Amino acid sequence: MCGIVGFADKSKNKKKTIKEMADLIIHRGPDSDGYYTDDEVALGFRRLSIIDLDSGDQPIYNEDKTKLVFLNGEIYNYKYLKEDLIAKGHKFTTNSDTEVLLHGYEEYKEELLPMLRGMFAFIIYDINTHELFGARDFYGIKPLYYYQNDKEFMFGSEIKSFLAHPNFKKELNRDMLEDYLTFQYSVGEDTFFKNVYKLRPGHYFKYQDGKLEIKEYYSIKFEPDNEKSEEEWKKEIKELLEDSIKAHKVADVEVGSFLSSGVDSSFIATASDVDKTFTVGWDNKNYSEIDYAKELSEMIGVENISKKISKKEYFDNFSHIQYFMDEPLADPSAIALYFVANIASQNVKVALSGEGADEIFGGYNIYHEPYSVSWYYKIPYFIRRFLGILVYPFRHHRGFNFIYRRSHKLEDRYIGNAFMFEPQETKKILSYIPKKTTYKDLTKSYYEKTKDYDDVTKMQYIDFNFWLIGDILLKADKMSMANSLEVRVPFLDRILIDNARRIPTKYKIKDGKTKYLFREIAHEVLPEKWSNKKKLGFPVPIREWLKEDDTYNLVKEKFEKSSEFFKPEKIIKLLDEHKSGKKDNSRKIWTIFSFLTWYDEYFVTR
Repeated sequence: MCGIVGFADKSKNKKKTIKEMADLIIHRGPDSDGYYTDDEVALGFRRLSIIDLDSGDQPIYNEDKTKLVFLNGEIYNYKYLKEDLIAKGHKFTTNSDTEVLLHGYEEYKEELLPMLRGMFAFIIYDINTHELFGARDFYGIKPLYYYQNDKEFMFGSEIKSFLAHPNFKKELNRDMLEDYLTFQYSVGEDTFFKNVYKLRPGHYFKYQDGKLEIKEYYSIKFEPDNEKSEEEWKKEIKELLEDSIKAHKVADVEVGSFLSSGVDSSFIATASDVDKTFTVGWDNKNYSEIDYAKELSEMIGVENISKKISKKEYFDNFSHIQYFMDEPLADPSAIALYFVANIASQNVKVALSGEGADEIFGGYNIYHEPYSVSWYYKIPYFIRRFLGILVYPFRHHRGFNFIYRRSHKLEDRYIGNAFMFEPQETKKILSYIPKKTTYKDLTKSYYEKTKDYDDVTKMQYIDFNFWLIGDILLKADKMSMANSLEVRVPFLDRILIDNARRIPTKYKIKDGKTKYLFREIAHEVLPEKWSNKKKLGFPVPIREWLKEDDTYNLVKEKFEKSSEFFKPEKIIKLLDEHKSGKKDNSRKIWTIFSFLTWYDEYFVTR
């Protein structure tokens, strides 16, 4: 795993600037660095050595030195592609997966991208034509940002690298705040920095002579195949899972595995035959998964290395972690992920993790809702809508929330696994007039693409294109790379997903279980205690901490100084209601606190 930086301009101090940019993301690649500059561009790289340790430094050039490549990621089918390219006359100078991209692009241009199996963000530069070509993997496992205004174009694996460029204008994009307060993460192509954008998953760009062109080369489609039996699906997915895990273990360094109490990480740890697993938990046993992880590790004969995180450690590192995140993220489990990556990095360079299983196999508890409350949906919609209006003032209370949520069509209420503030709530707490668009403007086109799908598949599609990209994979990349650790995600394998996307909903949600087919496969290698364990996420005791005086005072102090964005009295009321036990406002409080901490880190202290 590595870090890429670069820019296109005709400045004179390119070598100094590009090195300073690369140094800001040295955590992504502490093993070595590499650079290229000419009159038109400056390109930089930080390397974390995983494959071809001796000769895999970057940039890598083609035979006549007219093109070069930088890669952040891993190409798992590079040996297969290499054989094809050698047969076509290409000559290789390394044993690395990176070089395959360069020769593959020479041979196939952008048609190479659908041939790849891996996680990647890479840049190819044509020295003769000065064209930059960049691409991001199918699912957004690896990040790639770019900055563009009238005179400047720069790109990088992390936004913070742009801070070292003298012509980068650091400005807050305040329009992002309202959507963030709803989703709990930065959603869409825009970022919290003006003129900084995310290259979307499954997209590539070409930049030449000041012109930027961006095109899509991949998007997931769920197309259920009802012809296959349950047993046929089970056999096929089982074989593909085994193949994916095997491919994701290829490395010239030791590979470990993250392990929680859930079925996803438990399956990977068991099926991958790693030597070490890594787990974190809390002093509060109600929120700790360490005992589960240790028990399973002992059963499969693997060493488990664990750490209990104290509340003090959590908050002492919180601001530092928001810096590594680049943009505010209000997922409390991101900090836990930072710590598990930290203990893993002290023992291995690569760790396997279970991201993506819920989105592709139907694992979130809410996916069961269309079945478990199907009786309620038989009530005519106009009656449900009327009941929702009646209970609106009490919607945050259990029972009433059930009625309120089901008074809305799925397209009007489901944006993914997190829904923090409704637009009317946002208007009440902001100290300025918010923009007129809402979360529905962001999700509308995705629902239009899935209008013929069942509700479970619609939710999967939304989660795949929002929650997975904006939260799950973002924190996996940023928290692991903050600790110079490569995290690989076998469930997000192109070959596996190309088949799993065809699994009918009846094999995802069945017999009162989510992720049914996968659980049946997992049960062959895991005891039922793990294979049928209900989805928990990564529990963090934020709810309890915010009621304790020291945490309450810490957050209140931040809220009192927030008038640039919020009405302090309104958000302190949320805090007081939570402390008194009147309402559970913990996630809303945490969403605001995370933004304010991130803002101070980037716009006050730096």
